[in-house]
Amino acid sequence: MMKVILSGAAGHMGRVVADCAAAADDVAVVAGLNQRADAAGAFPIYADFDACTEDADVIIDFSHFSAFPRVIAFAEKRRLPLVIATTGLTAEDEACIAEKAELFPIFKTANMSLGVNVIANVLRNISGILAPGFDIEIVEKHHNRKADAPSGTAILLADAANAGIEAAGGAPKRYTYGRNGRDCRRMPDELGIHAVRGGTIAGEHTVLYAGDDELIEIRHTALSRKIFGNGALAAARFLVTKSNGLYDMRDVIGA
Repeated sequence: MMKVILSGAAGHMGRVVADCAAAADDVAVVAGLNQRADAAGAFPIYADFDACTEDADVIIDFSHFSAFPRVIAFAEKRRLPLVIATTGLTAEDEACIAEKAELFPIFKTANMSLGVNVIANVLRNISGILAPGFDIEIVEKHHNRKADAPSGTAILLADAANAGIEAAGGAPKRYTYGRNGRDCRRMPDELGIHAVRGGTIAGEHTVLYAGDDELIEIRHTALSRKIFGNGALAAARFLVTKSNGLYDMRDVIGA
């Protein structure tokens, strides 16, 4: 039985992960971390991280990015493998992750969906071929409560496209975040990234390759947040078997 400490336990995704874990026969959430404590649920939730002393195998973090310093400090103190699903992290946070991964195993991805990561692999394979004759644009859609824009997944997909372009000997594209004004003519070195926020959209990402007289469109739609919860559990199962280092979903899918 894999024992999990769930960071961001009272948030929307925290509750989804808890439900996915309850439906699995090999996972138990033993404690949660959150801004507000709660001892009345299926597992205790601590606002004071030092008060969490439950024995565990792994931490899954779906908290707000502002909580990241506390979460990674807790993981370092306990020397527990850490699955990071939080987006909106800074360059300094990323550098911290790379440093701490030398001390304990860390898994980080911008999207826990297997499908999204397979698409990212496809983009790495086709962008070098298509980029010379096609403009690349990414449109991402999320619910109206999402704070960061563009989504971490949109950046993941853009980075995958650029990696494919560079592998083929091309120059990486510069990212243009939305367009506004009276002179927004598209430049050949652009990769446009656009964010839509509304309703309860779980997540939709579309990558457009627009060429002369033809359009290639690759789309992923999340119909439920369960795909991210189950993906996080799959990442945790993978990580608890690993030694110190930094891992992502490409390691899980073998891309």
